[in-house]
Amino acid sequence: MTTIAAPRNVDMADERTRVRRRSVARPLLYGALVLCALLTLLPFVWVLSGSLRSLDEIRSDPGAWLPHRITLDNFVRLFRTEGFGGFLVNSIVVAVIVVAGNIVAASAAGYALAKLDFAGKRIAFGAVMAALMVPFTTVFVTQFVITVDLGLADTLTGIALPGAALPLSVFIMRQYALSVPDELLEAARIDGAGELRVFFRIFLPLAGPAVATITIMSFLYSWNNFIWPLVVAQSTSTYTLPVGLAATSQAASHVTDYGLMLAGAIVVMLPVLVLFLFLQRYFVQGVAGTGMR
Repeated sequence: MTTIAAPRNVDMADERTRVRRRSVARPLLYGALVLCALLTLLPFVWVLSGSLRSLDEIRSDPGAWLPHRITLDNFVRLFRTEGFGGFLVNSIVVAVIVVAGNIVAASAAGYALAKLDFAGKRIAFGAVMAALMVPFTTVFVTQFVITVDLGLADTLTGIALPGAALPLSVFIMRQYALSVPDELLEAARIDGAGELRVFFRIFLPLAGPAVATITIMSFLYSWNNFIWPLVVAQSTSTYTLPVGLAATSQAASHVTDYGLMLAGAIVVMLPVLVLFLFLQRYFVQGVAGTGMR
């Protein structure tokens, strides 16, 4: 009896120790996650607070977290700013072109790299991986020269075209396409479906999470892009929202209107937050399906 009970007692002691460690580790883990979340939210809270304060209050106490008197004057002045509606429309048009291009062109490229056999396939995938590692600043001048040679300078098309098929979108779609069973695609081909029909009718509906992922990433890339639209857009008629807000907030005697800028930052952030809230479930599935960590 003694020789049998001893190991059992040891196992029970080990189990109690593991339970005790989990009971201590879990609150610490949750506390660390809450702390990280709060640190991430602090800048957004300050921006929101600043957008609800008057310009005099911001200048007198720029580090305050809460407004002494809440006012919507900054948002009223923002929407009354000359050209604001045009900046907003330009950003929407550019974002639609970029997102549509990534959904179609980047998805097609990723599908081809994963499911089709053709000469130079490995070289093409290597080029995509190289493009992921090359900083934007190294190809900035080349892209601008090409844009000018094509006659697309100072146009919304010229602003949107370089982002219409992002290497990251191609990589995400390629990784997700590898998880789609080849038997489904082969069955459609046996039934007489062409490759385009297989792509649009079979593959894309199955790749919903990956499509949601590249939609969020490409929209975020386009909506927040500042340097490229600043260089390509040579007149206020083609300014996107970030460029237009930066120009109007410093228009008067080169003095920055911080209230107007912070209100504009809130307006710029809202579409991204709304899009992510609608697609967050598919975004998580897409990232998990691509094997990205």
